[in-house]
Amino acid sequence: MAENTNILILSCGTRNKIIQYFKKELEGIGQVIATDCSELAPALYDADKYFVVPKMSEKGYLDIILSICKENNIKAVLSLIDPELSLLAKEKQRFLSIGTTPIISDYDIIELCFDKYETYKFLTSNGFKAIKTYIKKEEFYKDVEDEKIKYPVFIKPVRGSASININKVNSKEEVEVLFKQFDNLIIQEFIDGIEYGADVYIDMLSGEPVAVFTKEKIKMRAGETDKSVSIKDEKLFSLIKDFVKKVGFRGIIDMDIFKVGDEYCISEVNPRFGGGYPHGYESGVNIPRMIIENINGNVNANEIGDYDEGIYMMKYNEVKVTRK
Repeated sequence: MAENTNILILSCGTRNKIIQYFKKELEGIGQVIATDCSELAPALYDADKYFVVPKMSEKGYLDIILSICKENNIKAVLSLIDPELSLLAKEKQRFLSIGTTPIISDYDIIELCFDKYETYKFLTSNGFKAIKTYIKKEEFYKDVEDEKIKYPVFIKPVRGSASININKVNSKEEVEVLFKQFDNLIIQEFIDGIEYGADVYIDMLSGEPVAVFTKEKIKMRAGETDKSVSIKDEKLFSLIKDFVKKVGFRGIIDMDIFKVGDEYCISEVNPRFGGGYPHGYESGVNIPRMIIENINGNVNANEIGDYDEGIYMMKYNEVKVTRK
């Protein structure tokens, strides 16, 4: 394994575990360097080195990140927040030209993930079962009349994350109020089923899915998995493999999937480390190691399903105290 395998993690926030895992895997061969726009982002202080940077919306932000990469011999860069993923994907060539590999899918794939209606259209047109989704409320009202869908339904932004501005509604009046109040909304059918999460790694070199960790979500908090239990189902693994190959993903993705009766239904895809990934790592699904292998020019072996069922994850609060 090459020395100086330094990795930069952008917008680290409260994702201390991700920093810790990379540090563990890079021991003796490289450093974890972290950035955030706030000096009160606790994950900064778990990194080997950190930088407090401007907000990504500020002018010159990208130049600052590129200079950090150059000055610190960064071999790979990844971000832990959605808005930055599009920026990384769009500017991938600028990073590659200085020897830094963004661990990210192509820009059009990132944009597909962030547009819930486009995701729905892709799923249905490619033969995958999806949650019924409407962008025009008139079409939804017609399907209600035709008894193709019924209340309650969810109304959410076309683009959004962390369960922000999601409303469960029970009537046409409520739909009208929300559509008057906000732009760019979708209506989604309410799925009364079991919710699963999947942490998936698609090899950056071969394009093959090489790790899939699936868990049943027991409790959610602010859009993230709070408690979960590992499960294994070949049917689910097969669905995930087919989907990620069809889209053309690279790197780490986090998927939300529902099971209704005997059918799995893909709900959303986040093309980054999900908040529930620590469950996978602690169960032996070592995606940081796979990333390190890739940036050192090695293709990963297929390890899909290499973990035990019945492993529970329970999140709890921890504190980081520092003195200026």
